[in-house]
Amino acid sequence: MTSYLIRPDLVTSPDGPFLAAAELTQDEARATPSHSHARGQLMGALSGLMSVGLDKQHWVVPAVHAIWIPPHCVHSVRSYGPFSGWSVFITEHRCANLPSEPRAIRTTPLLREAVRRAATWPGAELDQTQTRIAEVVIDELAASKEESLVLPRPEDARLIRITDALASDLSDNRRLEEWAAWAGLAPRTLSRRFVEETGLSFAQWRQQARLLRALELAADGVAVTTIALELGYDNVSAFIDMFRRALGTTPGRYLAAEGKQTRSAD
Repeated sequence: MTSYLIRPDLVTSPDGPFLAAAELTQDEARATPSHSHARGQLMGALSGLMSVGLDKQHWVVPAVHAIWIPPHCVHSVRSYGPFSGWSVFITEHRCANLPSEPRAIRTTPLLREAVRRAATWPGAELDQTQTRIAEVVIDELAASKEESLVLPRPEDARLIRITDALASDLSDNRRLEEWAAWAGLAPRTLSRRFVEETGLSFAQWRQQARLLRALELAADGVAVTTIALELGYDNVSAFIDMFRRALGTTPGRYLAAEGKQTRSAD
């Protein structure tokens, strides 16, 4: 049975403190079915990796990132292996100046330390010191820049057939024209509909799917060379170049930064 991350009343009730936070570590994987709540939620991982399902989108949350989920937004959550993470719940009336759509952000040391402090509070009304710390969390979220950790899902059944096949085998390097023939589409139609329904070209969608899968595999401790081969790259250098263009750093440095931030939270 999935244990509660935080007292249910601090998630569902408009009463109580305007901000409540919690941290949780468990040895088994964590899975929460689709649900929503009146409070906005900022969630992140301390170690490992989580995925969040939002409408027709799939988000991946590595340990150095967090996902903002506005009030009343239906979502599901699951972790890959053991779970260690945190969540902040903010009353709806304090979300007016926060992002109105879900977004991924890269956490800062200031945000993480403020959340860590907030997670020790008992769930009562905040005193002056606690209020200042809670305001720091809100300010850091409001000032954060959006990062691309989402994979949109198309609606056209033919495109879904392609994306599902790709997701099951990301090493499949068939060209757009070959996928179009396989799904019974003209190449130009496939290209156009991909952009219309996902906001990404076919090539961009496949690269994003590979990037998110790379983060999942890296969270499980898989070697960079193995990840590159599993995702269909002919050599490690090509994979590293893709990773650097997407996240601004190499896989090795990214994982080193994740490990450093995770250790600082221990």
